[in-house]
Amino acid sequence: MAYKILPTLYSFALLIALSVISGTAVAAGSTADHSTFEGLKRSFESGPDVTRACLECHTEAARQIHKTTHWTWEYENPKTGQLLGKKNVVNNFCLSTSSNIAACSTCHIGYGWKDDTFDFTSEQNVDCLVCHDTTGTYTKDPKNKAPDLTKVALNVGPTSRATCGECHFKGGGGEAVKHGDLDPSLDNPDIFVDVHMDKDGLDFVCSTCHSTDQHAVAGSRYTPKASDNHGIDVPGKSDGARTTCQSCHGDVPHVKNAKLNDHTDKLACQTCHIPEYSRGDYASKEWWDWSTAGQLKADNTPLSKVDANNHEIYNSKKGDFRWENNVIPEYVWFNGTVRYTLLGDKIDPTNVVPINSFEGSADDPEARIWPVKVMRGKQPYDRANMTLAVPHTVGKDGFWQTFEWKPSLARGMAAAGAKFSGEYDFVETTMMWPITHMVAPREQALGCDSCHARNGRMEAVAGVYIPGRDSLPLLDTLGFGLLGLTFAGTLFHGVMRFIFRNRG
Repeated sequence: MAYKILPTLYSFALLIALSVISGTAVAAGSTADHSTFEGLKRSFESGPDVTRACLECHTEAARQIHKTTHWTWEYENPKTGQLLGKKNVVNNFCLSTSSNIAACSTCHIGYGWKDDTFDFTSEQNVDCLVCHDTTGTYTKDPKNKAPDLTKVALNVGPTSRATCGECHFKGGGGEAVKHGDLDPSLDNPDIFVDVHMDKDGLDFVCSTCHSTDQHAVAGSRYTPKASDNHGIDVPGKSDGARTTCQSCHGDVPHVKNAKLNDHTDKLACQTCHIPEYSRGDYASKEWWDWSTAGQLKADNTPLSKVDANNHEIYNSKKGDFRWENNVIPEYVWFNGTVRYTLLGDKIDPTNVVPINSFEGSADDPEARIWPVKVMRGKQPYDRANMTLAVPHTVGKDGFWQTFEWKPSLARGMAAAGAKFSGEYDFVETTMMWPITHMVAPREQALGCDSCHARNGRMEAVAGVYIPGRDSLPLLDTLGFGLLGLTFAGTLFHGVMRFIFRNRG
């Protein structure tokens, strides 16, 4: 039994160590106190001015940043050959960054990206503060009060849930819109929202798992790691990232009920251990219908509607929305390869168009059954070219000011370098997002009957026989036949014993 218990003890020790390494102890144990640096005790005219001061010591930091997807917003998937990244993909939230970069770049780790003239090679354009602010006052949003750059610079420190969440908890144009498992509930969650980030427990920060190497952050929505056969993360491993459950817990984490370990070659850990997403204080946006956008009040001013929970369910700029809490995920086979429908790809508007698709099947050794959020909605497409179409939304000539689809689409497609016929309509789309945060306490993990039952969690998962959900007619017939023969034999034996009870 010792060999079974050892991985669990090692995992527990590793989790405690990681919580210490990645929590507030990092700041307390740092070898540098930036508040004492004379070079930072001055007035800064701008963000780039702060960056120049940072680079006096951190000489390689900007060049490292320049090589990351966080900086380029571009990524070529080696498996599919598709050029992805926020610069290139289409989604069914805000649709596209192409001509709207002046607004979208408020979540870029740089200064001044307004249009195609932005200098991606400039070191001073790197924004150090957006990730390393510890005051909670830093912002680049022009609608907010300008931060005290000196105060922020003197108090820089490690990244935190708050700094990462400033963008990732608000993706898609608002809080809890995009991911389902990432929202401001994770700023200071309790154990019921996330067992790892529990502020009174392990208190993990994002970089505890999303470890970095020269500012490159492990973990990707474009090439997620669907399965991990490397086991627990130990020194010398070829894969040092901690973005998988197995990197801490291994492939046989269940000691008290070892039978559960028989599922790890087919199920992602998240499938059982994240029974619902959006479990905190924020509902997840599940539906976005752009086709209804543009309705105005009688005085031609924008219209907004909210439901009983104060969730916005209509906005003249964006259309209709639907929100949900405690959402049961959908489940798909996934091997880590994601294929996107890109601008210019032909679509079939008579069917629901998948913005992305997760590849994998039951006979794929790299595939696991994963929980996903499936975002649904309606968005524009080019009726003549049979391609998705993206609008220009921001600025005086954008849809959010003019409420005119045709010219907005023409400007958006031109900015993206795509053809637009001038004919448009709306098509229903889906987009999948893997669910991997908001891990529940073990007591709330799925039980056997959640999946091994008709109309259970696994009802739509194809290619695998699941006892309790599935039946094989021949096997059922043989089983009932054997049961009948057993009953008949037992009955015959009992009758014979009764008849001959007085003999011999």
